[in-house]
Amino acid sequence: MTNKKFNRYSFLLERTAKRVKQFAQSAFLENDFGVTVDQWSVLKILNEEGPVPGKLVAERTNKDHPTLSRIIDKLEIKNLVERKDHPNDRRVCLLCLTKDAKDLIHTIEPEIDDIRMHAWKNLTEEDFEHFNRILNKIYTNLK
Repeated sequence: MTNKKFNRYSFLLERTAKRVKQFAQSAFLENDFGVTVDQWSVLKILNEEGPVPGKLVAERTNKDHPTLSRIIDKLEIKNLVERKDHPNDRRVCLLCLTKDAKDLIHTIEPEIDDIRMHAWKNLTEEDFEHFNRILNKIYTNLK
């Protein structure tokens, strides 16, 4: 593949990822969910994986530690996340959802799923399979 093609595909990938996030963030504001896309990502991980160390959440969200700390601080202020001591390791704190967070997730998750599906509405199952395969290959190349 020529550098010119690579640059065009890289630009297209970056532009699309940015557009998906902008679309979601606008919809989050429009629907007054009370959380940002980044905050929602943290809530979803905690909802699916239970109390986990912040390091794991940082890895799953691809956020550096300072950025994740700011997101967690804001979620704590909103009474959506709590930091708890790890029972076996005093150096680690676990991130846990509050009841308010669980209620919020239950309420807004169906609407967020609809928002996310907007980007995929004209794609076939075969398109999804190719897209998934290609993105995983690119991701693996960069490890």
